[in-house]
Amino acid sequence: MAQIELLAEHVVLVDESGSPIGTAPKITMHDADTRLHLAFSCYVLDPLGQVLITRRSLVKKTWPGVWTNSFCGHPLPGESIPDAIDRRARFELGLALDCVTVILPDFRYRAVDSSGIVENEICPVYVATASGDPVPNPDEVVEFAWVDPATLRRSVLDLPWAFSPWLGLQMKELTDFGA
Repeated sequence: MAQIELLAEHVVLVDESGSPIGTAPKITMHDADTRLHLAFSCYVLDPLGQVLITRRSLVKKTWPGVWTNSFCGHPLPGESIPDAIDRRARFELGLALDCVTVILPDFRYRAVDSSGIVENEICPVYVATASGDPVPNPDEVVEFAWVDPATLRRSVLDLPWAFSPWLGLQMKELTDFGA
């Protein structure tokens, strides 16, 4: 178990093509000079086609308190992204997911938080389905809402400051959630 806990604190560093080149402790990664690393974003849809959005916990190091997609995360060294999505969905939201599908396989972004912390990620975007409401981990999510995808798109484009930068960039690329 100690080795799993140790790995849980590492991210996968990647080169410009997305190939793994090493690992680094997660706690050292997000600063003013964040190295390019592997991540993922996931949108969760309910049976009616509503998309789950979450408001990041106020204790998050980057973009605290902003609204974002359902959840994000980093695969552990040696962990597949679908397995990482399952792990993070359970940890952050208490949800079991179905039909996990990649919808933006080549999404990449770099953004700077108001505190100067940089995100620099190759971050494929996925969509999944789930039944029932999440039971958020308060260290990750302070609140959530199920919203119509078209309403989310309009809100993000009209009020970009209220949302995470990756959500704004993803909304510009997504035509639908394809689930």
